[in-house]
Amino acid sequence: MLVLALVAALTSCVAGARREEGVQKTVSGEPAMFRAERVTVHREGDDLLTAGLGLDGLKTLLPPQFADPAAPTVAELRRRAIWNNWRGIADLGPGGGYGSLYGSTAATPGREYSALATLPGARHPHRVLTQVPDAFDHAKRCVLLAPASGSRGVYGAIAVAGAWGLPKGCAVVYTDKAAGTDYVDLDARSGVRADGSHGMGEGANPLAFAPDMPVGASGVAFKHAHSQDNPEADWGRHLKQAAEFALRALDEAFPEQAPFTFANTRMIAVGISNGGTAVLRAAELEGAWLDAAVAGEPNIYVEGEGGRALYDYSTEAALLMPCALLHLQNLPQPPLQAQAAPLWTLRCASLRAAGLIDGADAAAQARDAYQRMRASGWTDEALRAGALSVGFDLWRAVGVTYASAYGRYGVGEHPCMYAFSAQNPDFSARAATAQERAAWWADGSGIPPGAGVGIVDGKLAAPDVTLPGLRCLRALWEQDSTDARRVREGVAETRASPPRKGLPVTVIHGLDDGLIPVAFSSAPYVARARAAGRDVRFWQVRHVQHFDGFLALPDYGARYLPLLPYVYAALDRTMAHLDGEGALPADALIETSPRAGKALGMEHLAIPH
Repeated sequence: MLVLALVAALTSCVAGARREEGVQKTVSGEPAMFRAERVTVHREGDDLLTAGLGLDGLKTLLPPQFADPAAPTVAELRRRAIWNNWRGIADLGPGGGYGSLYGSTAATPGREYSALATLPGARHPHRVLTQVPDAFDHAKRCVLLAPASGSRGVYGAIAVAGAWGLPKGCAVVYTDKAAGTDYVDLDARSGVRADGSHGMGEGANPLAFAPDMPVGASGVAFKHAHSQDNPEADWGRHLKQAAEFALRALDEAFPEQAPFTFANTRMIAVGISNGGTAVLRAAELEGAWLDAAVAGEPNIYVEGEGGRALYDYSTEAALLMPCALLHLQNLPQPPLQAQAAPLWTLRCASLRAAGLIDGADAAAQARDAYQRMRASGWTDEALRAGALSVGFDLWRAVGVTYASAYGRYGVGEHPCMYAFSAQNPDFSARAATAQERAAWWADGSGIPPGAGVGIVDGKLAAPDVTLPGLRCLRALWEQDSTDARRVREGVAETRASPPRKGLPVTVIHGLDDGLIPVAFSSAPYVARARAAGRDVRFWQVRHVQHFDGFLALPDYGARYLPLLPYVYAALDRTMAHLDGEGALPADALIETSPRAGKALGMEHLAIPH
């Protein structure tokens, strides 16, 4: 992992490689504030792309273990973070084809340059990390800008950008977009340091997130929910600042070829999900700093053309989808429909009692909930794939965190009485253990529940215990309270504009996406961009949903195909176009064939040529 077999050698390398901190003027004219800068070397059984695990190690079902679970080394944390981020993004299941049909996990030695970067006006930093392969292509001088998907940590796009760019000799710069896994234990008053370890910040290794902690605060805080910065509004600026850091890292890596500038270094932004959002928000920034953009399944919000904000349709889904799914047949498993049906039936009855749907019995109520969702733009394909988000409680997780982020609420201020904490088996809050704290940075996804941190619901009430809190979250969108206006103002700050004129942009989205339906996001964005005269290319792919990582589940692997091959293909076409060797991808409605239990083949993917 963090280099060489000897921990002592690593410690010496890291300590000796820290650079002077401070504020430097960037090419854009904004001050780029970088601190806690570190350089680490990754060779000899370690590498940039898989931390020495290789494809077989990434496919292992159990994460890399810590020698001391309460005090893992920085190298162990990095290895486990990389394992988790690969597993969360790529389909590494049997027959899925990763590493043989598409994608690369080739051992890639090199160096990592990392720092905490702060935007002007922001309260808290975001992580930036540049991977510079030893085989960097000095003739091409290319950098991939890689914002994390979801709310993941700084390695959250390694399977998206690193897997394509590093083996081709490109540097890759990552950012957690001021979300990430820098969790803070409010009971112990400790958090995640710049190097990923947990404890008290000190000197050159400060806390990566240090929120205001009111007296008596308990539980867990994390950046996306509690920074009070509404980070999503600045995801494009986070990515541009990461690009500035990449140039800085390349100057240090190759001083004989410095300066690396936007004029002499190719910059291609690529991301999926929230990472795709950051790519498109960066694409709208003026200046000739970005050369091309590829966005997969972006959570992008524009008004008009059917566009809807994530907070709107996620809170709608949290309320109505469990009931609506009872009206549909042939749902993917899990969740096991036979086990879920009683809970979904209870939701139907609760919604009827609250006057939110009509129907004299469960079947009529489910039909009404389904019709309401169809009327608001949901397709059957999105509803079926959305069953996964119901089963894993993702709709509630999104609503709780994003309400806090959009409203810029601090610790203990959530308007719907939610909080986050380690939990007992009965879901009551408890203090986190040293072992749990130590693993947060490596194991977290950036939004609880997960990694030993759960959602504490202050409005739980029988019989449908989560319904009161969900209704409160929905009211923040539909009603006119002070809190509702505050949340909607935060949502308004995330509205996207068309990309810069002349910038090559390719958008890719699965037509079965049940978390970020294409009808609410990519399709309206492309329509608005084209209305403004921008040349945006659009691939719409049948039988692709949102989560490649869940295709290892047999029923999902049989029904759905991965998104990543199309992202890699679009990057191939984009790079060829920039090299003057081919055209950008043409628009395509890609008719695919599910593999239905067979090994994935190119005939299933039908990638345009």
